[in-house]
Amino acid sequence: MSIRTRDREIDHGVSDRQVDSLQPKLASRRTALAFQRTRMSADRTLMAVIRTSLSLIGFGFTIYQFFRYLRETAGVTQLLQSEAPRKFGMALVLLGVVMLSLGIWKHVAFMLELRAQRKTFAVQGLIPGDDKFPVSITLITATLLLAIGLIAIIGMAMRAGPFH
Repeated sequence: MSIRTRDREIDHGVSDRQVDSLQPKLASRRTALAFQRTRMSADRTLMAVIRTSLSLIGFGFTIYQFFRYLRETAGVTQLLQSEAPRKFGMALVLLGVVMLSLGIWKHVAFMLELRAQRKTFAVQGLIPGDDKFPVSITLITATLLLAIGLIAIIGMAMRAGPFH
């Protein structure tokens, strides 16, 4: 029997029985790779959440620090008596922290569901059960950024700490 590829036909003396025995293995491997692609897609989605929340946290903190610095050093305390810049900066940081918290929560929930589905497929013998999902570096990064964001919002609210 000849095996057809995209470009040409290859005849290696492969029998119909050998081709039929290869198909389940190839389908199983493609399904396992689909799980890995889905996991990587979830990580990319979390990276987008990290990028957006980091922008919000950074911009809010910059507004807060800029107007605090301007008030303290430029001697324009009469012009900047308003708490609006501080509140706006804190609101942006808080929005970034909330967005990151929701992104982490959705990511963890999705990954638990994906792992359960993958385990079911492995038990049924539809995919090989020997390959594991690695630890998500993206999730670790998001958790560390969340901790920094929480410290920043607490420091801004109390006007104390390393971010004041």
